[in-house]
Amino acid sequence: MPSRIEDYALLGDLQTAALVGKDGSIDWLCLPRFDSSACFAALLDDVDAGRWQLAPACADTTVGRTYRGDSLILETRWRTPHGTVRVLDCMPPRGGAADVVRVVEGVTGTVPMRMDLRLRFDYGNIVPWVRHSDGALSAVAGPDSVWLHTPVELHGHDMTTTAEFEVRAGQRVPFVLTHQASHLPQPRSADAETALIETEQFWSDWIRQCTYDGPWSAEVRRALVTLKALTYAPTGGIVAAATTSLPEQLGGRRNWDYRYCWLRDATFTLQALLGTGFVDEARAWREWLIRAVAGDPSKLQIMYGLDGSRRLPEQTLPWLSGYEGARPVRIGNAAAGQYQLDVWGEVLDGLHLARQSGLATTDVAWDLQRALLDHLEGHWDEPDNSLWEMRGPRRHFVHSKVMAWAGLDRAVHTVRAHGLDGPIDRWRAVRDRIHAEVCEKGYDAQRNTFTQFYGSQGLDAALLLIPRVGFLPWNDPRMRGTVDAVQRELSSDGFLLRYRPEAPGNVDGLPGTEGAFLPCAFWLADALHHVGRPDEARALFQRLLDLRNDVGLLSEEYDPATGRQLGNTPQAFTMVGLVNTARELGGAPVETSVDAGLPAHRSPSG
Repeated sequence: MPSRIEDYALLGDLQTAALVGKDGSIDWLCLPRFDSSACFAALLDDVDAGRWQLAPACADTTVGRTYRGDSLILETRWRTPHGTVRVLDCMPPRGGAADVVRVVEGVTGTVPMRMDLRLRFDYGNIVPWVRHSDGALSAVAGPDSVWLHTPVELHGHDMTTTAEFEVRAGQRVPFVLTHQASHLPQPRSADAETALIETEQFWSDWIRQCTYDGPWSAEVRRALVTLKALTYAPTGGIVAAATTSLPEQLGGRRNWDYRYCWLRDATFTLQALLGTGFVDEARAWREWLIRAVAGDPSKLQIMYGLDGSRRLPEQTLPWLSGYEGARPVRIGNAAAGQYQLDVWGEVLDGLHLARQSGLATTDVAWDLQRALLDHLEGHWDEPDNSLWEMRGPRRHFVHSKVMAWAGLDRAVHTVRAHGLDGPIDRWRAVRDRIHAEVCEKGYDAQRNTFTQFYGSQGLDAALLLIPRVGFLPWNDPRMRGTVDAVQRELSSDGFLLRYRPEAPGNVDGLPGTEGAFLPCAFWLADALHHVGRPDEARALFQRLLDLRNDVGLLSEEYDPATGRQLGNTPQAFTMVGLVNTARELGGAPVETSVDAGLPAHRSPSG
């Protein structure tokens, strides 16, 4: 049985990632990319779906772990009746082949250790052909080949490779697992000690760029390291999470593949990166965005592959039982084909933010924005599936309309501020029409709150973002009423649900329920801060920080009833929320409209 979601730590080499449990087992690893098939898939079934465990042989142990400084080198320390041992795990930034490096270090005494390696390609479906070759163990099946180098004697039985050995104080025993396409020659394996040094140096050099110097410095740096680890270095795309099909409800069917890049995350991610000094990463993400959405603006998708690819067909893997029985296990994501109006606004807002922050732009980028604006002008009044990817009927979602407004608003500002060419009067007229319609049809005057969609009795946590894009100022009575209503009606033990599926008329097309959506709780902390309730904002932010696991990671959702993290992990959108809320509570200025007929608004302490 896999570990609890919050018991996993992350390793990564900027092209893929592994999850390591407190028991020393790597239960998830896709090679060679984030979205490749997994060779360790015990996370979604049991050990027979593939895992690599390295831990003391005795059961009577206590364990503690931490990352080494601001790196992705994981240090797991076991205390046993025989002594203390430490395992150092890392994935060095990739040169050619992908390596997973594990070093067992004796601290005190002499500790019996055991290694259990079960390679299962194609998400646990294929047992590879294993043999010894040139002093290493090799495993081959179809397109994949893996080599394991170690000085320890290995044994094979029951389709498993094991080793039993002892480690004394001061002794270090290396294990290096290397992946290569099976049609290529055996790759050169990394030297374990060199890999540890180079990995630590890489992360030390990278985090040195961080300009954040607020009260949550350690928490922000760990979140930024996690975001970097979820970046696909060859293209600059950032995956939503390292996993697929970790459930939003234990035992439920709301299980999705998050190993892709969502446009909705773009502006939040750019704000976090640019606001903390990581201009190169922001530029790479902006350039990925431009390449991915280029083409017919009517065919804009909500998400893309790591390289900007568009086809992400969804299928199920029936041979996997799912995390704690949550089925089906899905790969690919059919939501890529949904119509979500807000993404046009998200893209335009993100590119505006990049330009305002001084990232050099080109005529090509503006031409792309013009094409997106032409489409938005003609389609803003259509119903859509919302940013929450409703699989029920399309509606006129308020957040979607607000983001359509934001896209046109940014265009108006860009023409005025940067002297670019565009029909500013026409864009302003459409923008103002959207504003008037939302205030008329998306606002419930009797309850003094905006609603999830036109005519709805339900609420949506995304309504908290209305002032963030400048649609209304935070001190507008309608926004204060909305903040109160969202906090009251969507609260789950003080955190927030995205919406209530059981609300009248709110059919999301899915069975079951879900946990509190953690990014929304960060939005609530921001909102409380901006409506003049800073003590509540900081208290909520601290509660969110306390939800992080022992190595500072958060997944997508949280179940207050069981105290369990839920959903795919670690979640980029959640870690971005941590960074941005830390900045806003510390007084960072908020990006809003400057040409909407509304007063420009900054945070009270900004």
